[in-house]
Amino acid sequence: MGYHGFEAGSRNSRWRSVLAVLLFVVFLAVGGLLASNYRHFGNLFKVIALVRTQYLHPVSSTQLVDGAIKGLVNSLNDPYSVYLDPKTFSQLQEQIKGSFGGLGILVGVKDQYLTVVRTYQGTPAARAGIKEGDVIAKIDDRDAKGIDLETAINLMRGPVGSKVNLTANRQGTSEQLQFSLVREQISVPTVDGRTIPDTGIGYIIISQFTERTADEMNETLGRLKSEHVKGIILDLRDNPGGELTAAVNVAKNFIPEGPVVYIDYRVGREQVFQSEGRTLQLPLVVLINEGSASAAEILAGAVKDTGAGTLVGTKTFGKGIVQTVFPLDGGAGLKLTTARYLTPAKNDIHEKGIQPDVQVQSPEDRTQDVQLERAEEIMKQKIAR
Repeated sequence: MGYHGFEAGSRNSRWRSVLAVLLFVVFLAVGGLLASNYRHFGNLFKVIALVRTQYLHPVSSTQLVDGAIKGLVNSLNDPYSVYLDPKTFSQLQEQIKGSFGGLGILVGVKDQYLTVVRTYQGTPAARAGIKEGDVIAKIDDRDAKGIDLETAINLMRGPVGSKVNLTANRQGTSEQLQFSLVREQISVPTVDGRTIPDTGIGYIIISQFTERTADEMNETLGRLKSEHVKGIILDLRDNPGGELTAAVNVAKNFIPEGPVVYIDYRVGREQVFQSEGRTLQLPLVVLINEGSASAAEILAGAVKDTGAGTLVGTKTFGKGIVQTVFPLDGGAGLKLTTARYLTPAKNDIHEKGIQPDVQVQSPEDRTQDVQLERAEEIMKQKIAR
């Protein structure tokens, strides 16, 4: 019974449909407690009638049903459970898949200015010469000063083949640049790896977990192994998480045979994701901080509990619950907390986080990466044994 299913008809017919849908939604929320909550239902119908007859502006049935669904989900007081309108749901799917129609830049807001954080190779932005540190002044004719990040991203993304114009100021100069770009299908890499010079240490950054991450990790590890690295530093700092199965598949490269994570559902059934034990057999150090969350904590928790490596940095965020995304009619969706996860030692880290084995606080200005330096020292000691 999706809210996009309403047909044009008489005004009364539409309102009867709204009442039926709202009744259905609320009934599902309260289960079999209809008899004991009749006053609440009475208030619901009164509010609908008052909005219909007394509110200053006309309200569509779609808006009312949308509001009822959002209110139902918001009543859970769970910041991770949310009703997703069609546009937001589409953006979430793009993020999970790691691909979308765009320009190939990562942006952030710095002092009210939209600033390029990173340009990805082989994308329209890179070919046009957009560089890290460029300040975007305009997106088409829209002034970008003070713009919020979500709006900016929505303006720069769009159908593949469509055009967008950017006006940018280059850092350290008075030069203002004009870029005319054609959007392409962008596949954002989530894994970046290199060998640290003169050390024999492989350094891998995972920015988030998407459907592509496990394959990207396998490619990166294959390249580093061909360079005969002697140990791996895995950087999960500021990784907000993402897809559960991607984190598990990455973990299988490092975690010995046995559980990687337990998923504990409300109804008592428990699901366990296992590692087959086909690991790299290389020393491992993992960098974490307060920005490491969710799927990143699954990997970090498995490393800590199994002794597969050494955690360096600061305590993680502490998001130990799992969301399932359910598609709804009309292109909308529901992201709902459906389970919690437990580490291999069955530790619940929700709102607690994971403590590092070696505590290293990063300086506020981050001019020096003391956490990475300490990780290198520890890895050199591991290699020398």
